[in-house]
Amino acid sequence: MSYFNKRVLAVALTGLLATGCVISNAADEQRQLLKYNGSERSYLIHVPGNLAKNNQMLPLVMVLHGGGGNGDNAQRMTGFSAKADEQGFIVVYPNGSGRFNNKLLSWNAGHCCAYAMKHKIDDVGFINALIDKLMQEYPIDPRRIYATGMSNGGMMTHRLGIELANRFAAIAPVVATVFGDEAKPSQPVSVIMLNGLLDKSVPNQGGQPGGRFKEEWDGTPAKPAIEQAAYWAKVNNCKQPDQKDQKSYTLTAYHCPSGQAVELYLFKHNGHAWPGGEQGSRRGDKPDASVNATELIWDFFKTHPK
Repeated sequence: MSYFNKRVLAVALTGLLATGCVISNAADEQRQLLKYNGSERSYLIHVPGNLAKNNQMLPLVMVLHGGGGNGDNAQRMTGFSAKADEQGFIVVYPNGSGRFNNKLLSWNAGHCCAYAMKHKIDDVGFINALIDKLMQEYPIDPRRIYATGMSNGGMMTHRLGIELANRFAAIAPVVATVFGDEAKPSQPVSVIMLNGLLDKSVPNQGGQPGGRFKEEWDGTPAKPAIEQAAYWAKVNNCKQPDQKDQKSYTLTAYHCPSGQAVELYLFKHNGHAWPGGEQGSRRGDKPDASVNATELIWDFFKTHPK
C-alpha cells in the first residue's frame, strides 16, 4: 500500500473512531462527518489511489444530489468517481439535510427546497466549512475547486457560485434554474449549464415548478433556462452569444473575457435527469444517452481554473 493510500486509510480510521462514521467498500472512499452550526453533516469522499504517484496539488469537484436524494444517489447517477479515477481529482458528495437520516435530503437554495429551505439551513456555510476541512486533509489546489449538482442541487450550485465566488473556479448546474432575485457575486465564475427541453419539474420555459415534489418549493416562479445564462453572462461581462444547433442539443456560448466562459446546453430529448447518467429512480425521467454530462462538465472544469 502506498504512502498516500495509508494516509487516506488512517484518516478514515481516525474518523471512524472519533465520530462513528462508516467506511465504504473501497479503501479510497469514506463516509465522514463534519460538525457545523451545532449539527453533524455528512459527506462521501472519493480519493483515487493512483494520485499518490503524482505528488501534486489536486482539483476538487463537489457533486450535490437532487432534492430527495443523497450523496450515494449522486455518486451512482453521475459516475463522477469513475471520472475522478480516470482524470485524477478528488470528488466529494455532500449530503443535504432532512427529517430522516440520510434519506429525502434537500438543499436550501433560497426558493427551494423542502426541509432545508423551510428550516433555513445554512448550506453555504456548511460547504464553505467542508472546503476548509478538505484543504487541511488533502493537497487541494485552491485554484481548481468546482461544484455541480442536479435539480435542487443545481440550484444550490448556483447559490454556491454566487455566495462563494472567491472559492469556486467554475460551476455546472444541471436541470436547475434561477429566480431573478440573485445577488451579484464578488468576482467572475465560469459556468456551464445543462437543461432538458422535456423537463416538467424545472420547465425550460420557466414558470411554476412541476413534477412530484412541486409543493416543496416556496411558490416563486422559475426563470426560463436561458435566463440562467444571461445572469452569468452579465456577471462575467460577456457579450452576445453564438448558438450551435446539433442533433441532440442546442448550445448557447457567450463571448467572455479571457479565462471566463458561460455556456448553456439545452438537450432536446432530456427531461429531469442527468444526461448520460443513470436514472434517478424507477419513477424518474430516463436520461438522454446521446451525451455524457459528467464528461462534458469535467472537460469544462479542467480548462477553467480560477
